[in-house]
Amino acid sequence: MAASKADGQAEFVKQLKALGVDVSRETLARLEAYAALLVKWQAKINLVGPATLPDLWRRHFLDSAQLLPLLPSGPGILVDLGSGAGFPGLVLALMTEWRVHLVDSDQRKCAFLRQVALETGVNTRVAIHAQRFADVPAYKADIVTARACAPLDALLGYALPFLGENGRCLFLKGAQAEEELTAAEANWNMQVTRRPSLTDPAGVILVIDHLMRRKR
Repeated sequence: MAASKADGQAEFVKQLKALGVDVSRETLARLEAYAALLVKWQAKINLVGPATLPDLWRRHFLDSAQLLPLLPSGPGILVDLGSGAGFPGLVLALMTEWRVHLVDSDQRKCAFLRQVALETGVNTRVAIHAQRFADVPAYKADIVTARACAPLDALLGYALPFLGENGRCLFLKGAQAEEELTAAEANWNMQVTRRPSLTDPAGVILVIDHLMRRKR
C-alpha cells in the first residue's frame, strides 16, 4: 500500500507539472493529511466509492487539481456546489490562496470538511455551508465548480445566483456530458469550451462563460 501511495503521489506531481503546475512540499503535506483523514472517516461514513480509495491520488486529487490552470490569476472567490468529500473545491483550496465556499446539505460530510480544513490550516479562508444551495447567501464568485452534483440543466440554475460579473463555471462531467448540454441549451445561453479529462477517458471539463437564462 505504501508503494502504491508513493506511486500515486509521484504521478500526481508529474501530471500537474505537465500542466504547468508545480506542487510544493507544503501543498503535498496538506494533501497527505487530507488523504489520511479521508481514509479514517471513510470507515464511519461513506465519503467516496470504496473501490476508489486505493487510487485516491488520481481519482480524486488529480481529478480536482486538473482545474487549476483554468482558474484566473490571483486569489479570488470560488463556490463549490455539492462538495461531498471536498472534490474539487477543497483540493483547490489546499493548492491555492483562494477563498472557497463548500456547499453540501449532508451534515456528516460537512463535519469531515471542517476537520480537514482545520487540520490543514486553511479554515480561515474556507467556509463550509451545511445547507441546500437555495439557502446559502449568494456569494458572488469568480468561479463556481461542481463534480457529480446534478444534471447540467439543474446545475446551471444552482450556479447562476453565485456567479459574479464575468464569473465562470468549471464542471467535471462524465460520459453523458453531451446529452446534458443538449438538454440544457433549451433553457440557457452560454459559451461552452470542452476540455478532456486527465483522469477519465470518457470525461470532460465543461468551461462555461456568459451564462444567461433564455428568455421565454
